[in-house]
Amino acid sequence: MADGEGRNSVFLAEQGHDVTAFDAAQVGLDKARALAKRRGVSVDYHLAGVEDWDWSRDFDAVVAVFIQFAGPELRDRMFRWMGQAVRPGGLLLLHGYAPRQVDYGTGGPPSRENMYTTEMLAAAYEGWEFLRLEDYDAEVDEGEGHSGRSALVDLVARKPG
Repeated sequence: MADGEGRNSVFLAEQGHDVTAFDAAQVGLDKARALAKRRGVSVDYHLAGVEDWDWSRDFDAVVAVFIQFAGPELRDRMFRWMGQAVRPGGLLLLHGYAPRQVDYGTGGPPSRENMYTTEMLAAAYEGWEFLRLEDYDAEVDEGEGHSGRSALVDLVARKPG
């Protein structure tokens, strides 16, 4: 979801997965399609914002990487939508920033309220099997404006059923 320029969707397609991705920016999707073509993979891209996406569709996995453009109200709805889009027994993979990221200034929005905590994610996906739920610091190098020490939170969870 919110795939941007396609780095994550193309990587997953290169691993042999059937990938559906969406983003609200046409320019991002154009770059994503070009990247997929250059790398020789196919991704089913859609132009849609998170509030426009058809969340009744279900998937074996939902992947969300650095989608922290959403404040608390929209974020809570997105967490529900992502959960409902995962088939029973499927996976949710979420990677983002912890609140202390604002102090590091190495990427992400300047708003602590947009960040994740492990407690927040554990509550949002109560009853799921947590394969990984971790808050940690790491050095990242993801281009200008996204390099250096970063406060990260990872969630990998399996939906019951």
